[in-house]
Amino acid sequence: MKIEELLTHTGEWLRGEGPSANIVMSSRIRLARNLAKTPFPSRSTKKDLETTLNIVEKIMVKVPFLKGATLFRMNELDQVDRQMLVERHLMSHEHASNPDGKGLLVSTEEIVSIMVNEEDHLRIQVMRSGLNLTEGWDIINTIDDTISKEIDFAYLENWGYLTSCPTNTGTAMRGSVMMHLPALVMTKQINKVLAAISKLSFACRGFYGEGTQASGNFYQISNQVSLGHSELDIIQNINGLIRQVIEQEEQARQALLVQNRPMLEDKICRCWGLLRTARIISSQEAIELFSMVRLGIDTGILKDVNHKALNELFIVIQPAHLQKIEAKKLNSFERDTKRASLIRQKLGGKDV
Repeated sequence: MKIEELLTHTGEWLRGEGPSANIVMSSRIRLARNLAKTPFPSRSTKKDLETTLNIVEKIMVKVPFLKGATLFRMNELDQVDRQMLVERHLMSHEHASNPDGKGLLVSTEEIVSIMVNEEDHLRIQVMRSGLNLTEGWDIINTIDDTISKEIDFAYLENWGYLTSCPTNTGTAMRGSVMMHLPALVMTKQINKVLAAISKLSFACRGFYGEGTQASGNFYQISNQVSLGHSELDIIQNINGLIRQVIEQEEQARQALLVQNRPMLEDKICRCWGLLRTARIISSQEAIELFSMVRLGIDTGILKDVNHKALNELFIVIQPAHLQKIEAKKLNSFERDTKRASLIRQKLGGKDV
């Protein structure tokens, strides 16, 4: 698969289906693994990194879930290509920098991606649509078991899997859920909710994970502790917390509909109209407008668009995607005008 082929479809996690998909956009399970008796990436030479990458490439053909997967070598991609993979949530910003010796394995439906030689030798990731952590765990556990038959991982009985960052030691598993919480923001309850999440030892990050701020009322909630807990315990704890947040968001939405429906309808319809008519729009503004349109879909106020169509726009309007679509470099103004045109086209807007 060539990287350009990714433009012809969107990842499985964007299909807008699954449990609680009206509030939970996606679920992700990630495992960190390191090869035994091999320097961790931060201490590896360029030769060490290439050796690890070659080992992983040979082993991946034995993993059923990775049949037909593509290995992208970072040093063979330009900056726009690497940024495109970040925008699709297939790898981190860190992985896109210093590309020597780094790789990314991507399954055909973008359900599975594996970063090779990021902070750890392997960062295995599975993403599903809706609240689907358990299904994601079943897939990633099978992948992990298959790989571990071919590779000895760095592991100690008392500490679990050894990782570059001590907070990942233990199961080295991170479960995260992308949530859309506009009603909690509009009713000014979000800070109270986020404070409670933090006290329970969970982390809350932005749309692109660690190091990013919340954008468009989207929040990524994940466990912070993996030592001393089994994988199933972690998933159970995350699911319990997420269900409580879902309940609070649903109550806030209902309160808005009952107490101030005209205001809510006006705000949603203004955003819908702006998206379908704007000639210049930034990615930040677009995501904020998408948030209100998504709320309009969930509350039944808007009936001319669905989650899948909107979710696809979240990705293709990002800077690298726009430049890949146009097959050329675009400056900021050119991206903003192309973005507006693409949104009008996808949402049935009309040009004058």
